[in-house]
Amino acid sequence: MDDEIHDLGKGFWSIRGSFIKNGVLDIGVQSALIKLASGRFIFLDSYTLTGDVREQVMGLTNDGKDVEAVLNVHPFHTVHCAQMAKDFPQAIFYGSRRHHQQVPEVHWAKDLVESATVAARYTELEFSLPSGIYYISPDENIHAGSLLVYHPASQSIYVDDTFEIPPSKLFNAVQPTLGLHPTTKQALKDAKNAGEQYCAWATALAHQWRDTHYFCGAHSGLVEFSKGEFEAALLSAVAAARSELQSL
Repeated sequence: MDDEIHDLGKGFWSIRGSFIKNGVLDIGVQSALIKLASGRFIFLDSYTLTGDVREQVMGLTNDGKDVEAVLNVHPFHTVHCAQMAKDFPQAIFYGSRRHHQQVPEVHWAKDLVESATVAARYTELEFSLPSGIYYISPDENIHAGSLLVYHPASQSIYVDDTFEIPPSKLFNAVQPTLGLHPTTKQALKDAKNAGEQYCAWATALAHQWRDTHYFCGAHSGLVEFSKGEFEAALLSAVAAARSELQSL
C-alpha cells in the first residue's frame, strides 16, 4: 500500500505505512505525529518516511528540527527505529526494554516509554498498559501487549495490536466491530486471576475512553466510530472473550 498521512485535527496526524509479512502479505503499519502545546512535535512509533508523506511531515516540523521525541510504544515493532533515529537525530528516543536490546545502535533514553515519568512529561496524551497480559511476552510470537495512547483533543486512540478491527468489518460495516488480538489468551500472565485483571482493565478503558472517534490500529487501518460506538464495541469484545480468558 502507498504511505498516507491523515490530519485528524487538533494536532494529530495518523501516518499509515507498509509492512510486508513473510515477503508476501502487506499487513500495514502505523505511526502518528502529534503537536504539543509547546509547538514542538512527537511521534508515536518509528516509521521510515518517504515521498509525499515525508515532505508533509518535514514541512510541519521545520524540516524535522521541531521533533522533540519518538515514543516507541510496541516492544515488538522495532524494524524502523534505527532509520528513524538517523532521520531525527536531535529527538529523544523512548522505548521498552526490548527496544534497547534489539536496536542497541539507537541512543535510548533511560526512562522507559511505559514509565510514569514519560506519561507525566506528555500531558496532552493519556497512556494505558494492559493488566493481566505480558507487555513483553516471553514468546516472541505473541504480540498482544502494547502501550495504548489516547489523544483527547482529537478523540483519537492509537493501538498497536492489542485491539483490532476484524478484516471482515473494515468494509461495508454498519457499525465498526472491535476484536481482541488473537494471541490475547496466550499472552496472559501466569497468575490465577490474570484473565479477570485483563477483562477489568479493558472494561474500565472502554468507559474511560468512551469518546473515541478515531481508531488508529497498526494493522487494522484508520476507522471512525460515532458517539458511543467505541465503548459499546469494546465492551462487546470483552464480553465475548470473558469466559475463555477467565477459565484459566
